[in-house]
Amino acid sequence: MLLAIETSCDETAAAVIAGDGQLQSNIIASQVDFHARFGGVVPEIASRKHTEAIVGVVDAALEAAGRTYTSCDAIAVTYAPGLIGALVVGVAFAKGLSWAAGLPLIVVNHLEGHIYANRLSEALEPPFVIALLSGGHTMLVHVRDWGNYQVLGQTLDDAVGEAFDKVAKALGLGYPGGPIIGRLAAEGNPAAIEFPRALLHSGDLAFSLSGLKTAVLTYIRQEQAAGRELDVPDVAASFQQAIIDVQVAKALKALEQTGAKTFALGGGVAANQALRQAYTQALEARGIRVICPPQLACTDNAAMIALVALDRYRAAHFASLDIDAQATSNLEEPY
Repeated sequence: MLLAIETSCDETAAAVIAGDGQLQSNIIASQVDFHARFGGVVPEIASRKHTEAIVGVVDAALEAAGRTYTSCDAIAVTYAPGLIGALVVGVAFAKGLSWAAGLPLIVVNHLEGHIYANRLSEALEPPFVIALLSGGHTMLVHVRDWGNYQVLGQTLDDAVGEAFDKVAKALGLGYPGGPIIGRLAAEGNPAAIEFPRALLHSGDLAFSLSGLKTAVLTYIRQEQAAGRELDVPDVAASFQQAIIDVQVAKALKALEQTGAKTFALGGGVAANQALRQAYTQALEARGIRVICPPQLACTDNAAMIALVALDRYRAAHFASLDIDAQATSNLEEPY
């Protein structure tokens, strides 16, 4: 039985998983209401809120699983990548538990957690290609085996989730932007405005979102300056479609390049229904199996960290108590 802790951004989460892989509990305390007034995550606030919430969240996860600290076999925690102050809270707490209870410590890469999150919905085995899409990352990864990853391409500037948030803020829609843009886009015309599809025909698997973001912000300012009322659903739908077109095209290229027959999604943007449907329609028509994580597992959670930790526990990949949190990490490098 493992206890897993996740504090990489603005969700304080804890989960308990049994040795057979059955999830016993999964508790998440979101800070979104505290950050919404600022239009994005404020690192100092995130760290403070983690400190306030972590004891209660961990206690709730253990209680829901009918366990105590000492009845667990190991303590697992996200150590990278993420907001360094937020990560430090989780890592320090996990190290303290590990030392006090005399239990092994397991550290987990947050991005690897999003890869494993797909195993919460159905059986998944490598090899496969996954798109990791969030507020901090946009990348295509070839999962050759569990723990053996090749980054095929990633964003050169902004991440997809960041672009959603900034466009939503410019439209006065609030934070987080992804869910709001997604709902409005369903009411709009995705062909109403021709926004750029950066690197669509670049021949590689790199992404660039800054140009699209700038184009949308420029369009909004021009329309407002001209005194014309914005058709917000059309702007949202056209912006979202520009993202979808590039994401699907690059996914197809990655699958052709690797020969993989399975495609998966991970990260907060994986909750976007239009994106899921576009991947499914385009890829399944070519005989590719498409797997999406449960909606709850798209945002940061400890269940996905627990799944990684269980594999690492079985392989005796334990960490020493001098391990530090890291703001960045290389997914390709073993740890």
